[in-house]
Amino acid sequence: MSGGENRSSNGDARELPHALIGAGPAGLAAARNLSRRGIGFVGFETHTEVGGLWDIDSPVSTMYESAHLISSKTTTAYDEFPMRDEVADYPSHWEMRRYFNDYADSFDLRRHYRFGTTVVRAEPSGDADGTWQVTSEDSAGKRTSETFAGLIIANGILSEPSIPEFEGEFNGEVMHTSLYKRPDIFRDKRVLIIGAGNSGCDIAVDAVHYAKSVDMSLRSGYWFFPKYILGRPSDTLNEGRALPAAIKTRLDGRLIRLFTGNPARLGFPEPDGRIYETHPVMNTLVLYHAGHGDIAVRKNVERFDGDEVRFVDGSSGGYDMVMLATGYRLNYPFIDPQHLNWKGNHPDLYLNIFTPRHRNLFVLGMVEATGLGWQGRYNQADLVAEFIDAGRSDPAASESMWRRVPGPEPDLFAGYNYRQLDRLPYYVNKDAYREAIRDHLRLFRAVD
Repeated sequence: MSGGENRSSNGDARELPHALIGAGPAGLAAARNLSRRGIGFVGFETHTEVGGLWDIDSPVSTMYESAHLISSKTTTAYDEFPMRDEVADYPSHWEMRRYFNDYADSFDLRRHYRFGTTVVRAEPSGDADGTWQVTSEDSAGKRTSETFAGLIIANGILSEPSIPEFEGEFNGEVMHTSLYKRPDIFRDKRVLIIGAGNSGCDIAVDAVHYAKSVDMSLRSGYWFFPKYILGRPSDTLNEGRALPAAIKTRLDGRLIRLFTGNPARLGFPEPDGRIYETHPVMNTLVLYHAGHGDIAVRKNVERFDGDEVRFVDGSSGGYDMVMLATGYRLNYPFIDPQHLNWKGNHPDLYLNIFTPRHRNLFVLGMVEATGLGWQGRYNQADLVAEFIDAGRSDPAASESMWRRVPGPEPDLFAGYNYRQLDRLPYYVNKDAYREAIRDHLRLFRAVD
């Protein structure tokens, strides 16, 4: 289909569909909110199914066999679609894949998507009405260029691995966690995991059952949370009761120390700042194995030297495999970064959604917060759909919203001094973010 074939007969851009990229959690939230308002759109998804990275069979999935949610099903699910009672508190990726398939089926979202189709280019069409030209490629390699009223990007934030550079050369195998699937790759090997985070700690726990040895190299500390406190998922204990940062960090910090002790006693670095000011690791098994001698904690890497790795404290170790648990970087390869108001290592977006450069360009899912869940992405999509809908039914409300986009940004941190904003520039406080979204939705309708 050519660009002209996707244009309405009278040339009115308002009658063109929007293009939606992605059928993961944020993409499905967008599809749901657009469809329930009758806003036309075409969805593009590289995989042949919904679910994004939660479908381990997707060619772009970073999932591994032992992966489970790090937040409980109660705080993670879309509000309108709770997970079934029989689903475990912390579902596996297999259950999550089923959940997203059920969600898509329940709201008839698949019919809007072209599966097995990748967007390779999106750019302003140059028309006076500000439309977008989107070029996609199907599984047979056929390319199609079409015109759309707007562009909604929801292709996720965990697809492009961040690969640090190290001095020297390593003779063994180097792998990023994005490629890890099964623990038998560690059999009888001396393994060094560089970095931690939730994936790094999960994989370290996997590795101890197969590897000859497992070391972890950390440059900064983490707060380790138990998944259960007093028999309940730990993230449900004070859900819905936001406390001031000074009180919450003091109370919860003492509680977590009571349950986990001080990880520094096991060789882990002291965490930077107060509790919640770095993204927590929902894994205490790594502490268990460190306490049993199954995992040794090393300092930051200084250089590679053949089959040895040298650390900044002057020590060294011999390894067969280095696993990089070094996170991900934002990647939107199909669009010129200038359109996203890119600054430094990330797009500078109002509410992590709106760019002041284009009124009809939106990013969904570029947000991270402890406990935000899929409902947080749904709330983003709700606001975008309201804004698009107001453009045709309530221009005054639409204009009021658009006037806010150049800034200043509302407070999204609620008194927390987040320490990882250089690496996770889209990190927010969940309660502040939810309130900011609610405040903006009030421009269009009454919100509780």
